[in-house]
Amino acid sequence: MSYALSFSEANSIFNALQKEYEIWAPKRFIGKGRYSDTDIIRYDKVGCVEEIEFNGKSDFPAKEVLTPVSESLFYFTEDAFMESRETSKKLLIFMRPCDVHAKYHQEKIYLENGGFEDSYYKRMNERVKIVLMECKEGWDTCFCVSMGTNKTDDYAAAVRAEQNTLCLEIKDSELLPYFEGCASCDFKPEFIEKNDLTLEVPEINDREVLAKLKVHPMWKEFDKRCVSCGACTLACSTCTCFTTTDVIYNENTNVGERKRTSASCQISGFTDMAGGMSFRPTAGDRMRYKVLHKFHDYKARFKDYHMCVGCGRCISRCPEFISITATVNKMAQAIDEIQAETKAQEVR
Repeated sequence: MSYALSFSEANSIFNALQKEYEIWAPKRFIGKGRYSDTDIIRYDKVGCVEEIEFNGKSDFPAKEVLTPVSESLFYFTEDAFMESRETSKKLLIFMRPCDVHAKYHQEKIYLENGGFEDSYYKRMNERVKIVLMECKEGWDTCFCVSMGTNKTDDYAAAVRAEQNTLCLEIKDSELLPYFEGCASCDFKPEFIEKNDLTLEVPEINDREVLAKLKVHPMWKEFDKRCVSCGACTLACSTCTCFTTTDVIYNENTNVGERKRTSASCQISGFTDMAGGMSFRPTAGDRMRYKVLHKFHDYKARFKDYHMCVGCGRCISRCPEFISITATVNKMAQAIDEIQAETKAQEVR
């Protein structure tokens, strides 16, 4: 069923929904951007339609709801520990198609990774209902069509905002009672069919080619360009790296809490081990790891899709204007060089 609602009608439904649901959506924070007099769009709880940012892409992904940048896992004393409380409400999260696809990758890592389930992610994920935000045009850094993440039918509801009207398609039977008596319409979400930015990911099916690619000189470019700030991975909708820290409350080191905080494979020291061992000491090494993980390793492991969903947030957030699409295109050229060199050697 599809409905057309005025903002005031929608806000009345929001008020009713909030008795059972937390409503999360992209929200614009005025003047809170990284440059003076700029805004930032990120996920937050919303109480009315007017708070939702429909016209701009969020600077940070929907994963912030399920895996916050920092979250308490459990509290401990000398004799016992207690897990942090979970929300008592269900979660209604407004997402664009790329973030819906990113959620699948998050589930692979947190729930299907070698038989291990992350209980903290699972307890949140089980409460989620998705409200799909229609995305017909995209933005200049998007390449979701190339990654096959521009469309989805996995949602409880879909929404389109038009001036002072919301058009909604309701698929979840649990949500239908909230819309009784509302005016019906024939709305179905439409999807972007072509991005300005395109990408063709090279497939690496030869171990020898992969080994040579890892030592290709193209990665050394990033020793000078990348500042290892980690902004790209924090804004990435599929990255899952984190670290844990014990926060001690007072002089008694046996009382405190354990927190999980987002981390980044792009930051120097991420792979440091006892004894001074570091597996990826240079920015180029770290960039190689990230790119191959997104565009080869993940798919090779799980046998389905590449990890990147083409949201383009990493491009938007990079202070050095490093483009992931340009990097993958360079990688494709490097693979062609390696394969051509191998053939030439075979002819000799």
